[in-house]
Amino acid sequence: MNAPPVTVTAPDLRAPHRYIAVEGPIGVGKTSLVQRLAERWPMRPLLERPEANPFLARFYGDMTRYALHTELQFAVQRAEEARQTADLLARGGAVVTDFLPQKSTIFARLTLDDDEWRLYEGLAGRIAPVDAPVPDLVIQLQASPATLLARVQKRSRADEGRITETYLRELGDAYDQFFYHYDASPVLTVNTEHLDLLESDADFALLLEHIETMRGRKASFVKAL
Repeated sequence: MNAPPVTVTAPDLRAPHRYIAVEGPIGVGKTSLVQRLAERWPMRPLLERPEANPFLARFYGDMTRYALHTELQFAVQRAEEARQTADLLARGGAVVTDFLPQKSTIFARLTLDDDEWRLYEGLAGRIAPVDAPVPDLVIQLQASPATLLARVQKRSRADEGRITETYLRELGDAYDQFFYHYDASPVLTVNTEHLDLLESDADFALLLEHIETMRGRKASFVKAL
């Protein structure tokens, strides 16, 4: 008697969400993860373009002098990126980004003095679209300041040469504070200290499992050693 044929089910390549945003401080691996997620699922990657900000290199050289210029330029970019995201979603696509539109506020509150912050807040509020889409899931990536600095130095971008570990510590703390209060979307917090999401298929598969099985509004993932 012949055995019944074995049915092989193809993996479900549909994205579990239509809009995923990956966030975290400089050097944590946002863009690399977005690119891998876009390869795994049929999602359109929408990436930041820091090179399009003409003030950024000057900001890293003199943060006090160029903070307001830099953050206002980023606020304009974020508004345009939010409109692009809304357009892609309206046309039925799925989108994965390496930013939240609100990230400009995180950086601005960290780098601006009180008077500049009030000016920034008023202007940025007028620039931002009122109907910006909200992610179905936010993936918050974390790493220690020393690890972030090592990753920044490894990629050797000229405009990031003056970034210090102190600045990265303050930035990481600002992100943690922001996400402590953030409740617009479910948030999966991922500690990347011992994760290689770019080169390790096993580590990437662990993250995919957490994304696909996440329930509730808040969850954390730390790889066991």
